[in-house]
Amino acid sequence: MRRLMFLATFGLGGAAILISLGIWQVQRLAWKEELIADIEKRILAAPIKLPAELNPERDAYLPVEVTGVLGAGYLRVLVSQKQVGAGYRIIRPMLRDEGAILIDMGFVPVAKADALKFEEGPPLTLVGNLQWPQETDRFTPMPDVDENIWFARDVERMADVLDTRPIMVVRRDAPQSGGPVTPLPVDTAAIPNDHLQYAITWFSLSAIWLAMTAVFLRRKPGANKS
Repeated sequence: MRRLMFLATFGLGGAAILISLGIWQVQRLAWKEELIADIEKRILAAPIKLPAELNPERDAYLPVEVTGVLGAGYLRVLVSQKQVGAGYRIIRPMLRDEGAILIDMGFVPVAKADALKFEEGPPLTLVGNLQWPQETDRFTPMPDVDENIWFARDVERMADVLDTRPIMVVRRDAPQSGGPVTPLPVDTAAIPNDHLQYAITWFSLSAIWLAMTAVFLRRKPGANKS
């Protein structure tokens, strides 16, 4: 009897923990879906003029309209696109009376990257979204300055190199001088949302745990002895 009580307590207790973890992941899934829906709504909202004061946490994804002159300098960030392959994000400075800012112009394939050449042109207006990407960590290689190859969008460091404010606008329209660069608008694809898979995993483990508990409870003591 003590053996049965121990197995039942251990089995049901373990299953209860696994089920509670699954329920928690379902709750997290609902929270994450609501968060993503709010971000998508924010991304596609009507653009406003770039505010004078910005906060990276409060103003991430804010749609803005900016006017200025695109500078001749640019930086290349190595990325990859599905069905296209390797290429670069092109980051250019936009010169404005209120202070220069960074513009993520979009994507260009590697084959076309070496032929890129930009010059200052007439003032133009771009629509895009503010972003402060968190793409760097201790494993991110340092930029290859000689080859103009970056491995992440480091807003602070790029701003120093291009002599701008640490503000990046990722364009979502095709400006008057886009050239071969295709916009890569901000979206929510990079926001991880694996909670459904986690929930299924925990619920599956709880079912297996209960099944194993039932098997042990049905075994007769000494059944495995010769």
